[in-house]
Amino acid sequence: MIDQQRIVLGVTGNIASGKSTVVSILKEFGAHHIDSDLVYHDLVQPGQPLLARLAETFGDGIIAEDGSLDRTALGAIVFSEPVKLTELDRITHPAVIAESDRRIAAISSGVIVIDAIKLIESGHADVCDEVWLVTAPKDVQVARLMRRNELTEEEARQRVAAQPPLKPKIDRADRIIENSGSLETLGATVEAAWYMLSKSN
Repeated sequence: MIDQQRIVLGVTGNIASGKSTVVSILKEFGAHHIDSDLVYHDLVQPGQPLLARLAETFGDGIIAEDGSLDRTALGAIVFSEPVKLTELDRITHPAVIAESDRRIAAISSGVIVIDAIKLIESGHADVCDEVWLVTAPKDVQVARLMRRNELTEEEARQRVAAQPPLKPKIDRADRIIENSGSLETLGATVEAAWYMLSKSN
């Protein structure tokens, strides 16, 4: 039944919560995948209008010698001043949403997963039939970051502390996927949620 429907499922979660792992499991179940990070990457390739707009706003210093986006240079600008990060989001979110929606429209059936860390903040959750929020305790996030990114505990805690508050995400989400245990436990949780998704849509 789920293969004959068209369901748009948003999956979001803060850093090291396990969002990417949940998406990988959903892909194994046959879900289509729209990765907002990859969409953004495509839109800031040399010659793309979004890259030109970013250069106009933040200066030519964000363009590398080969014409690509210098992410380190852009990051140094926007993470030093919150107002500039807000401006970056204001410019990039509409472009990423428009391109994601174009890709979604090209898929006629099945579950389409929009994978975005700022799914709710950007307003893109509004196109979703259901929104899943992946969560994990802060200590678990810290431990995962230390392993994955080879960070010190202090560095990992700083990155976790810099994440947006969870409450607005919890308030908006249709389902919470709690991910503090084993991969097997997470797989069973996602499988059960997938079953419920197919029954409720």
